[in-house]
Amino acid sequence: MAVQPLKTNNYFMWNHIAAHISHVTGTPLEVSDRRSVGGGCINQGYRLSDGNTTYFVKLNQASKLAMFEAEAAGLQQMQQTHTIRVPTPICYGAEGESAYIVLEWLPLGRGDERSWQRMGQQLAAMHQAKVADQFGWERHNTIGSTPQINTWTADWTTFWVEHRLGHQLKLAQRRGGHFPLQSQLLAAVPHLLAGYTPQLSLVHGDLWSGNAAVTESGEPVIFDPATYVGDREVDLAMTELFGGFPASFYHGYRQVLSIDDGYQHRKTLYNLYHILNHFNLFGGSYEAQANRMMSQLLK
Repeated sequence: MAVQPLKTNNYFMWNHIAAHISHVTGTPLEVSDRRSVGGGCINQGYRLSDGNTTYFVKLNQASKLAMFEAEAAGLQQMQQTHTIRVPTPICYGAEGESAYIVLEWLPLGRGDERSWQRMGQQLAAMHQAKVADQFGWERHNTIGSTPQINTWTADWTTFWVEHRLGHQLKLAQRRGGHFPLQSQLLAAVPHLLAGYTPQLSLVHGDLWSGNAAVTESGEPVIFDPATYVGDREVDLAMTELFGGFPASFYHGYRQVLSIDDGYQHRKTLYNLYHILNHFNLFGGSYEAQANRMMSQLLK
């Protein structure tokens, strides 16, 4: 699902956003520089500056405002764990045809082994934060632009079957996807997770390499979350998808929390959710990849 064209030169919209930032921060913002920057494949991103302070603004259709509301709530909850850096949400809203979220601007650098090791340590610390007594979250949010269901659920296996794989497979059927093994796979999940009781962890939820970086000062930072309370292994699994993280990241993680041997089997089950989501967003070869993963899990 590509970014829909927006009227990003809308004078009234940018004035509204600047006024909103001024109101929230208590400091007047007279924009002197506005330029397009990478916003990913879902949103359009802009760098907004008055010469002294810079902000990152993401835009989408006005109908996507709830997506930005949930993103702000997720960033705030991760921030409240005092473990790993995330961009501070400044404000969000809608003006005309566009929804927006304004975030703290974090200049990014390249980082080194020590930076990525600290990222692993800090993510593990976030995973230890106690924020709920069940799996799920305070609201539904999105994974990319796909609705993500976070209904509070006491049992992890039930949560994963109903609100993760089952939900994505229903959406995939509507899209015309063909997954002959889907019923067998859903029925097999209790066996695949038998005897495993994960701790309740606050997870980023969409932690691929494009959503993690290091600032110019060497500080690890994660962003664009799909936050919920789940098995911490879902974050680790996704770090291995689409390129992977440096080895020092995993070394740092293990310095704080051990990784169960069974993770090597569960990570395919967890990453299947993301591959199904990519099929629902983009179609193409993700259908075949999801079918291969199901066959692997059912061997």
